[in-house]
Amino acid sequence: MSEQLNATIAVIGIDIGKNSFHVVGLNARGSIVLRQKWSRSQVEARLANLPPCLIGMEACVGAHHLSRKLKTFGHDARLMPAKYVRPYSKGQKNDFRDAEAIAEAVQRPTMKFVATKTADQLDLQALHRVRERLVSQRTGIINQIRAFLLERGVAVRQGLRFLRAELPRILATPSDVLSPRMVRVIEGLSEDWRRLDERVDHLSSEIGAVARQDAGCERLMSVPGIGPIISSAMVAAIGTGDVFSKGRDFAAWLGLVPKQISTGDRTILGKISKRGNRYLRVLFVQAAWVVLIKPKTWERHGLKPWIEAAKRRLHRNVLAIALANKLARIAWSVLAHGRNFEARKIDEVAQPV
Repeated sequence: MSEQLNATIAVIGIDIGKNSFHVVGLNARGSIVLRQKWSRSQVEARLANLPPCLIGMEACVGAHHLSRKLKTFGHDARLMPAKYVRPYSKGQKNDFRDAEAIAEAVQRPTMKFVATKTADQLDLQALHRVRERLVSQRTGIINQIRAFLLERGVAVRQGLRFLRAELPRILATPSDVLSPRMVRVIEGLSEDWRRLDERVDHLSSEIGAVARQDAGCERLMSVPGIGPIISSAMVAAIGTGDVFSKGRDFAAWLGLVPKQISTGDRTILGKISKRGNRYLRVLFVQAAWVVLIKPKTWERHGLKPWIEAAKRRLHRNVLAIALANKLARIAWSVLAHGRNFEARKIDEVAQPV
């Protein structure tokens, strides 16, 4: 690219691919002055020679690494959710039009951006994703064992620990209940279960060690119901939380607020929106149930007036979601403002919402 062309580029949109990147550059008036396809090896070299400009990308695989790299070159690199870019696409879909839509969207003053994750955040996020996959596989194996036993008329009380305790006795039953072939199948599944337990425990220990060394995780663990898993998952997802302006924005990003379908003077609120980070949302709901099943701790954490007032008018499942919403807001405040949880603060806002 010529030096004259470089000087006219004000905004760049990059559509990221596996091996090729489609790049569209706009000048200060919004006209297209660059429209090229670059290989992965060319992107950093060419952008390093450009004067600092605004660069937009969709938040996808590889985007955080490229964003960090471009910031070292002096560019203002910003990531956006793909669904917020889609309305700016004109005509039929192709890679150049996607890059053009990204260049248009990144200039909008009301656009919502995704914070660029550090390498440590991505490493921690990888640990959580591997652990989540292993837990899902373990659940599938346990359900398969139960299904095989039920087909032979053997029912075990619900709960992982009950199946683990009963399995040796079941496998020792006479052959008229379980055939030798089925015994071998279930023994193989229980061996897979044991190996997955070991891997999950190892990852949980590693995540716990990381959480204990991080100041943000330590502060989050002072919030009721939040331990190393939730605190580290939150730090991996949002860092210091400065991408959100208030706790409600974080709760909305988790999908813990009611879905709103309003028009005119009518305000219609439905079920929770379930938008955003599903993994973190599930963890906060689990944290809420942990708090609810331990009523003796409510007063110590300053949640007793709020929970007792909400219990009188809400179903227990709705109450768990409402408490998860509150815990998410508290957690964001603790993380964003750099202070530990203080129970006395809750009494001042202990009215159910």
